[in-house]
Amino acid sequence: MTGIQLPLETVVGKGLCFSHFSCIVINSSAIIGDNCTIFQGVTVGSKRGPKGGVPRIGNNVVLASGAKLIGRISIGDNVMVGANATVVTDIPNNAVAVGCPAKVISFHGKENTQLYYTN
Repeated sequence: MTGIQLPLETVVGKGLCFSHFSCIVINSSAIIGDNCTIFQGVTVGSKRGPKGGVPRIGNNVVLASGAKLIGRISIGDNVMVGANATVVTDIPNNAVAVGCPAKVISFHGKENTQLYYTN
C-alpha cells in the first residue's frame, strides 16, 4: 500500500521519517537509530555467506533517494548518504558519502543532516 517494506521486528529508533515513499526495502534484522530520514528507492539489505550480515545505522542519518546499504556495515551518527550511493563499507561519524561504491567526500555530515530533523 505504501511501497515501504519495513518488517515489524526491525529495530528502529524514535523519529524515523520517510520523506517520500515507494520502493523502500529494509531488512528485518537491520538496526536504525534515532532521527533517521529515508527517501524513496532506498534499500537496506543483507549480504549472505560467512561474511554476511545487515547494516547498523546510527542516529541522525539521511539516506537520499536510491541509496543502497548492503551487508554487515556500520553507518555512524550524523551521516549523509547521497542519492544512488551504494554503501558496502563502514562510514564514520559526521561523514558525507557518495558514489558507487560510496566514498567519504567530507566530514560535514552533521551540518547536512541537521536540515532534516529538529532536536
